[in-house]
Amino acid sequence: MDTRLLLQGFRYLDTFFPSGGFAFSSGLEAAVQEGHVRTIKDLDQYVVDFFRWGLGTCEAVTLAQAYQASCKRDLDGVIQTDHALEAMKLCQETRAASRQMGRSLLHHAIPPHNNQGIIEEFSAAVYSGRSPGHLAVTFGVVFQAIGWDQPQTIAGFLYQAGVGFVSASYKLLPIGQREGQRLLESWVPVIEELSRTIDARMILMSWTPVQDIYSMRHSQLTSRLFRS
Repeated sequence: MDTRLLLQGFRYLDTFFPSGGFAFSSGLEAAVQEGHVRTIKDLDQYVVDFFRWGLGTCEAVTLAQAYQASCKRDLDGVIQTDHALEAMKLCQETRAASRQMGRSLLHHAIPPHNNQGIIEEFSAAVYSGRSPGHLAVTFGVVFQAIGWDQPQTIAGFLYQAGVGFVSASYKLLPIGQREGQRLLESWVPVIEELSRTIDARMILMSWTPVQDIYSMRHSQLTSRLFRS
């Protein structure tokens, strides 16, 4: 892979990138306030379950589908995948967060000179209202265009989600940076396994009732640090 494009992908994954991910906790804030997540062990289980039965079986699959459609310059296939993910997201706040972060990535992405078409076409579809622009789908399109392979793109997507959980936990739980790094290290095998086994031909599935319920309850919290 071209070093410039490799570094460009790293920039999109960086916490400094203006995706807006710092504003969302994926239900973690409500889970902490209601006592479901109190310890590092609780947080680990919350995130790993979300990886295995939510992000891994739903978002990562749509990422792979969008990646494969992008390889074929199949805009209709990308849009169809985007709408399928929209239908799978039960919580309004979660849908809104995914759309906002996806649109932000599209807005700031710099298409490579040799593969400009698909990003610009998908961006036009999103901003015209033809497609929701969810983050996982946008990831598939953008990272395919800059030359990352599919497993690397899935791994980057899941790792970014893990960093988001750790970052949120610093504000919500008595967890320091050392513990946060240990958590990220412990999630690497799960991320590697999912990035290797996810297939675009898989059926979308999601079974994360705990995370969905807390995401829905978030708007009812008396005080909130995060938008979801």
